Amino acid sequence: MHRDYFFGYGSLVNRRTHGFPDGRPAQLRGWRRVWRDTPGTGQALLSVHERGAGTISGLVAAVPDRDWRALDLREQGYARHPLTRGIAHDLHEDTAVQVYAVPGPADPDGGPAPILLSYLDVVVQGFLHEFGPNGAEDFFATTDGWTRPVLDDRSAPRYPRHQRLTDAERARVDAHLARLPVVVSHRE
Repeated sequence: MHRDYFFGYGSLVNRRTHGFPDGRPAQLRGWRRVWRDTPGTGQALLSVHERGAGTISGLVAAVPDRDWRALDLREQGYARHPLTRGIAHDLHEDTAVQVYAVPGPADPDGGPAPILLSYLDVVVQGFLHEFGPNGAEDFFATTDGWTRPVLDDRSAPRYPRHQRLTDAERARVDAHLARLPVVVSHRE
């Protein structure tokens, strides 16, 4: 039976944010993640862009009953694209995999919209659970756009699928941010 799959590279790596079956590690060659401005949201969204070199890790998971509507609704602000090359996973060779990306040209130098810390926390928690500390470190290393501000909204999370982090998970996120050229703001 043919099944449709998506490649998740951000919050979809965190299984606590969804109930999609058959999640398994995968890699996408020739792409990088990038924080992107999205009109009307007031926040940066994590997207992907083809960069020719490098590999990003994530999860592939089945779309139940090939019904993309629920996932499309969750991924508002993104466009879905079939992956015809570069995807590596342990599924059957002819498995159809799609990826969501924010439309328009990537701006790896960042923009004015902030990264919500509650969103970043969810992403890093997923990478820690799926790929361990090295996977979380790799997430930061394979993501562009770290020159934009980070809004610390942990006390009143604005990200709709926020999760509670352990002290150790929060410390990892904070340690990685401390090594990047980001300004963390505690004001909205």
